[in-house]
Amino acid sequence: MTPHASEARLAGCRLMVGFNGTHLDADLKYLIRDLGVSGIILFKRNICDPEQVRRLVRSAQDFALACGRDPLFVAVDQEGGEVARLKGPFFTEFPGNPHIQNTAGARRFAETTSLELKSVGINMNMAPVLDVVPAGIDGVMTKRSFGSDPVRVSALGRVVISRFQEKGVLSVAKHFPGMGRAVKDPHVDPIHLPVLLSKMETSDLVPFKDAVETGVSGIMLSHLVYTQIDPDWPASLSGVIARDLLRKRMGFDGLVITDDLDMGAVDDRYSIETLAGRILEAQIDVALICHRTEKMEGLFDSIRKSLEGSSAVRASAAVCHQRITRIKDAFFRPA
Repeated sequence: MTPHASEARLAGCRLMVGFNGTHLDADLKYLIRDLGVSGIILFKRNICDPEQVRRLVRSAQDFALACGRDPLFVAVDQEGGEVARLKGPFFTEFPGNPHIQNTAGARRFAETTSLELKSVGINMNMAPVLDVVPAGIDGVMTKRSFGSDPVRVSALGRVVISRFQEKGVLSVAKHFPGMGRAVKDPHVDPIHLPVLLSKMETSDLVPFKDAVETGVSGIMLSHLVYTQIDPDWPASLSGVIARDLLRKRMGFDGLVITDDLDMGAVDDRYSIETLAGRILEAQIDVALICHRTEKMEGLFDSIRKSLEGSSAVRASAAVCHQRITRIKDAFFRPA
């Protein structure tokens, strides 16, 4: 990617999108060719069997190449347990993070899952969950977390990240800076946590710090509002959390990705212009939009217009663009 990329290209690469079909149809072609999205994410609605997924992914990648686009991130949520888009009998089903007892179990999950993802062309997994759920809390992440001990969560997370990436699958740790304390579901409601940063540094942030040291490719931001860190914005739109804490203080130079912007914690609570402005200001690389709505075009247009109006914003966007390209070059292109 060059520093002279067009505003449209700089805007499109900030989007990772869901879609409705099971094959490369006209709308998916439009998202790749005209919006120039950097990636797609698959859900149950896109999946029939391994051969169908393989054809879908290969045709999407071939089309992107034919359009002069970069290779696509092709993502899925395959955590194991209750969040696994690829199901049996075609794919191995694991009971989930709470049932992984040791590093051998974590390694077995990651090796099997990464090989199965690679076999159908999926190159990014939105896993592992690194949320630490404090003992005694029956929260929304209890059935998806490695547990309440941050050292244990960190150790198992590092194994999963390493094995995924050694097998050529990008790992995206979530949900920064930690939502293990949440007892309400951000798919439905805004959530405010009044936890101090000093408290999070001894628990919630430990697995993420280790993930950064391990070289995790991406980190997904939660939609929670951490009122003692940034009382004004959810983490997914917060410059204090994404730019200052994760990038500057923790030294993370991989992909920073929002959680799904269709979730109830943010959907319809902020205008498209506000979403675009916050993503640019916070230096968030990729906005995740999981359902096919006009929000995709709206966010693309709003980001593009912002880039046209400010050389400083454009320069910052070029840095994000280069980061995305660097990661794609390292994982997807032959040496």
